[in-house]
Amino acid sequence: MDAVELQTVVYAPRAELFDFLVDFTRYARYSKYLDGVEGFGDGREGTEYELTFSWWKLSYTARSRVTEIDPQTRIAWELTKDIDAHGYWKLDDTTPPDGETDATTVTFRAAFAPDSADTTAIPLPTLVSWDWVIEKAKPKIQSEAERVVRRAVKDIEGTSRPVELEITTRPDSV
Repeated sequence: MDAVELQTVVYAPRAELFDFLVDFTRYARYSKYLDGVEGFGDGREGTEYELTFSWWKLSYTARSRVTEIDPQTRIAWELTKDIDAHGYWKLDDTTPPDGETDATTVTFRAAFAPDSADTTAIPLPTLVSWDWVIEKAKPKIQSEAERVVRRAVKDIEGTSRPVELEITTRPDSV
């Protein structure tokens, strides 16, 4: 599996961040390629979401399920069709810098198996291969995750600031 992991510090209480992150339907406001999110459930474990993406000449609706919720600590998910992918949001208290009252380390991780993709799920234009699409999509996944985190931090903290992100892209060993 391939994986991308982003980590940053957000100056907000962990409980507030958890409530923000568990509301998946708001994610489309932060994403360039996510057109909409529709939820099926109450947000707890087992809730499913349809996430409609569009990029280049492609459009796709992914279906995900919340697999684990540890209040104020972790939200885990998996895709339920067309590709083997899973991930989580993890929240940890951290020591706030001077002038801040709260600080939380937020980690987002997504792991995916490119070879597991159902190649019939998205009709490709003539002369375009799945290998080409996957290689073009990998950096888009990373840049999109960065964009979502940066925009969400601005919304949560109420002001724009440079957000330091620690980004790891590697094969998944778990």
